[in-house]
Amino acid sequence: MDKSDHSIHQHEFQITFCDDESGLCCHKHHYKGKTSVDLNHRHYLYGKTSSAPSECNHVHRYKGTTTFDDGHVHHFGGVTSTAIPLPNGGHYHRIDGKTTVNGKVPHSHYYYGKTK
Repeated sequence: MDKSDHSIHQHEFQITFCDDESGLCCHKHHYKGKTSVDLNHRHYLYGKTSSAPSECNHVHRYKGTTTFDDGHVHHFGGVTSTAIPLPNGGHYHRIDGKTTVNGKVPHSHYYYGKTK
């Protein structure tokens, strides 16, 4: 195959950035969730996602620290699910993942929640 042949295939994509100067219609969500019960305790999560364009198929980044329970916290972060439509025309996103390891007896938790 001739390496100069660029007709093999092509991909088109669009990158959109959201910031105060972009002029795009962007939004954030508050989220809340809870962890699995491990070693007889659980933690709760609260926070706000990063900005994302107000388009049909989008995601948000999120990161945070759990509540202080059983003498310690855990850190978490990830990317939300794509937008899930609501009957009123709005949408929400799901979050889930695994926390960092911490605690007197080192352990992690699985977590889940959703945005508002």
